[in-house]
Formats: sequence, C-alpha cells, structure tokens
Amino acid sequence: MKPRSDLGMKQLFFAFPGNLETPTGGYGYDRRIIAGLRDLGWRVELVPLGEEFPQASEMTLASAEKQLAALPSGALVVIDGLAFGVMAAAAEALGNHLCLVALVHHPLCLENGLTPEKAEAMRESEHKALAFARHVIVTSPATARQVADLFEYPPDRITVVLPGTDHPKAVPGERSNVVRLLAVGTIVPRKGYDLLFQGLSGLPDNNWHLEIVGGLEADPACYRSLLRQIEDLNLAGRITFRGAVSPEDLTSYYSNAEIFVLASRYEGYGMAYTEALAHGLPVIGSGDGAVRDTLPEGASIYCGVENVGALRDALELLITDAAARSQMAAAARIAAAALPGWPDAAAQFSRTLQELAE
Repeated sequence: MKPRSDLGMKQLFFAFPGNLETPTGGYGYDRRIIAGLRDLGWRVELVPLGEEFPQASEMTLASAEKQLAALPSGALVVIDGLAFGVMAAAAEALGNHLCLVALVHHPLCLENGLTPEKAEAMRESEHKALAFARHVIVTSPATARQVADLFEYPPDRITVVLPGTDHPKAVPGERSNVVRLLAVGTIVPRKGYDLLFQGLSGLPDNNWHLEIVGGLEADPACYRSLLRQIEDLNLAGRITFRGAVSPEDLTSYYSNAEIFVLASRYEGYGMAYTEALAHGLPVIGSGDGAVRDTLPEGASIYCGVENVGALRDALELLITDAAARSQMAAAARIAAAALPGWPDAAAQFSRTLQELAE
C-alpha cells in the first residue's frame, strides 16, 4: 500500500509510548531524529499512545489503536518499538489502512527480568506485529540480525540508522586524588549495576568514587535492591546516585569523570558508551547485543556478558594506571571523531522514509 499522495511527500506521524521527554537513550534517539527530520522539511505530527508500555492494559491498547485508526488513510506512521511490539492486534487491523514503520531499539523479549513465559509471549506478539510493518528501522547491525532471526523479518526491509553522537569541545574537569568513575543509564536490571558493584567490591583499597546518572523511578524494586547491596558490600559513601539530570548537567558529569563504566547485560546500541568516547573517556563495557560492536579497540575494554572478574580486572587497571587512562582517553577522541553525527542519522532516516513515501 502506498501513502496517500495528497498527504505530501514530507508528512509523517510519529507514535510513541509514555513521555517523549524521558531521559533515556531510546527516547533521546526519538527526540533527536524527530528534530532532525523537521530540519529536513518533514512535517512531523506526534501521536502519544499512552503510558504503561510495554506492559500496557487492554484499555491503553484500545485507546492507542483508536488514535492510530483516526489517522488519514495511507499515512506514513513510525511507531516506537516499545509500543509496537505489543500492538499485534492494532497492527493487523491497521496494516492496510496505514503505512506502518517500526522503530525497534531492541527486541522486547530480550529485556532482563522476564519470566520464560513472558519472554515468549513478548516474542510472539512482536513477531505478529512486525508482520504488518512495511519497514523496520533499527539502531544497530546487531539488532537488525536479531529482528531477522527472531521474527523472520525480511532483511531487505530492515534499515540500520545508527544513533548520532555530539562532538563536544574538550573541557577539562576538576581533578582530585580520587579517581572518578561515571555510569549513565536508567536504574533497571538490564544495566547491570549489581554486577558493577560486585566488581568494585573487590577493590576496597583503591581510591575511587562512582557517580551514577539515570532515572530512579523505572524499577523501584531494583533501586532498593541496589541500595541494600551497597550496604552489604561496604561501599556506602563510595557510590552516589544522581537520578536523571538535564543534558547540560550530564555534560558536566562527563567532563569531570576519568573513567566511564557500564556493566550492561544487553544493549541495542549503547548511546552512553559513544557519548563517553566523545568526551574523551576510556570506557569499560559489557553485555550482549550491540555492545561489542559499539566499543572500539584501544579506547575501551569489553568485558563479555555478566563477567564480574573481567569487570574487576578492567576497573583495577584503569583506576591504578594513570598512563593507561591517558592513552585510552586519547584513543577515545580519535574513535569518536569517526562516529556519525545526528544530522547524518536524521538524513539516513529521512532517505528511508522518502523511499517508502515514493
């Protein structure tokens, strides 16, 4: 089905769950792509789908479907995968009414903490929903492979649009005798803070402090568990949760840090890693998905998946060896210079939409 010609070549509806201003990598990607498309002449109309996704109630799902059904026939609609994956019934009902494009940050069934039954239900739902998508846009080659393999989606209808990276000017932060570590990510099990704390607990004699920047409200039980773990591991006073912060404040945290570390279990891309590289920070990372591909050699240390021993060794090396930190920091800026900017990402996203509109 082709989009209606009277809508114009540059008309787009962007449907999203929850609050688009939520300070996470996925929502940040959405915001920057929307802004970039508008700069390129697209008329982007926002379609909020409601809260609770992906654990949406029947009432929320029905309301979301009603909003989409009210869009003009043939409209080009991008739906964020956090919602699209659980909207199989709506996708089937509207697949011939709208030109649906799924923006998949990572498969919902791969989120940590799901029971096997829930993960399988998510996989089946996303499989059914994607069958009615005209095209899928993903944020990494790893996610493209997963979408093709998990959901049997045709690879020639998947486009990878890597997140852009800002390239800030080098601003020297304050220095002290304490080696400052920084982690950036919402407090949820997938980000692996429990693994990071275990790794740090083996370094009691090293002079370090960890700042964690990320929303605290997404999983209150996870946050409470981490606070208990800090006490149990005798790390109180050495780890500080800062919650979600403004982009300006986040830049200050990057500038003042000396090492970036994120012990994720899984990432669809890992924008925080590339942001850290752009600020000239040596990076320690872990996890499945796109993490290995995101971390460049020489500027980072990849620690596998849930490998606390490897995390501890990497932390000890960079905390105790200032020369290694300096060498990796220089490599980080070189690697970051080759990363695409947000205008590049928006232009590629635009080309994909233009081809569908034509």
